[in-house]
Amino acid sequence: MRTIEKYFEKFLWSSRFMVLVAVISSLLLSLVLFVITAIDVGSLFMHAGEYLDATIELRKTMKTEIVAHTVSAIDGFLLATILLIFSLGLYELFISDIDDAKNSERSSKVLVINSLDDLKAKLAKVILMILVVTFFELSLLMSFTVTLDLVYFSLGILMVSLALYFGSKSKH
Repeated sequence: MRTIEKYFEKFLWSSRFMVLVAVISSLLLSLVLFVITAIDVGSLFMHAGEYLDATIELRKTMKTEIVAHTVSAIDGFLLATILLIFSLGLYELFISDIDDAKNSERSSKVLVINSLDDLKAKLAKVILMILVVTFFELSLLMSFTVTLDLVYFSLGILMVSLALYFGSKSKH
């Protein structure tokens, strides 16, 4: 009976390597998002020349679109960063410490993950930033037709401010 228990425990401990599927998938998805967002930024640079040739009326519209695309690019990079942190965190929690990260002089505290709660906290901060950036992006495209729209927008700004305030308080 003891040998069955020993083999079963060995099997259980080895099952942690299933996490490698999530680690590799998240890492590849992060890479894809970095590349896609970088291509979008390159496309934005290509259209910047059109802005210089545009009329004043067209520039106002284009400026809003350019800022919206820029905010969207920030959003893409933040999402890619979430996936990278998630991938590194899962690896460190379930498989092994990343020796190069620990020995590096330029080791970042962002990438040091000691527990599942630590990983969740780091991910929550980046997700909060994505929500703030998305709110800003959508606010650029809003049109205020009635006074109530402005009240809702003001309440949204208040909620974002509270979320940032309480998010910064969680550090302390």
